[in-house]
Amino acid sequence: MSRIIDSGLEELSAILHKMGELGYRAVLTALTECFEDKEAYNEVREISDILVSMAYHVEDKAFELIARFQPVASDLRTIKSYMKIAYDFARFGRYALDMSYTNQKFGGIRNCETWMISHVKEMGEKTLKMISLSIASLRSHNSQLAEKVAQTEREIDKMYFDLLDKLIKRAATTKCTVSSVLIVRYLERIADHATYICESIIYIATGQKVILR
Repeated sequence: MSRIIDSGLEELSAILHKMGELGYRAVLTALTECFEDKEAYNEVREISDILVSMAYHVEDKAFELIARFQPVASDLRTIKSYMKIAYDFARFGRYALDMSYTNQKFGGIRNCETWMISHVKEMGEKTLKMISLSIASLRSHNSQLAEKVAQTEREIDKMYFDLLDKLIKRAATTKCTVSSVLIVRYLERIADHATYICESIIYIATGQKVILR
């Protein structure tokens, strides 16, 4: 039997799904800008601002549900997790905006060495994969699916430090060095937030707090 609070939880879930889609779009747009001669800062900034506004709305709606319905423990767990997930999705937008700003300042990495471009592209693809996985896990509250993010997160961490090691050993232009370091750092942070989302989903589904990093 449906409860009155269920419609509120469904509304929160729908907002989060939209946030996930927008977060993916922001990161993809900023990444594409890294490799192509195009300007995307204004588009990414608009998405980032929307994500922040939506995160505030999720927070307000969550407190409304708590105040009106005095939810039971399992509902409180879901509401708390939804608030955290909204914040993590908003961070996707913020880091995408930082990435786009770096592209504007230094011209992306399209004119850098081939190995550097290849490295960042691969890292970007893995990060987008993690975002997609976090969104899919959210849709189904599937804890087993959420757990799969851990392996990719470790791969991204390794790629981040591998690039730093290569830059130390190889001569690269200052612009390429600064751009690549900043971009992979933002990707690493986005991957972390995708992992946090999956940890929250496992908490919703099982009541267990796990660390996937």
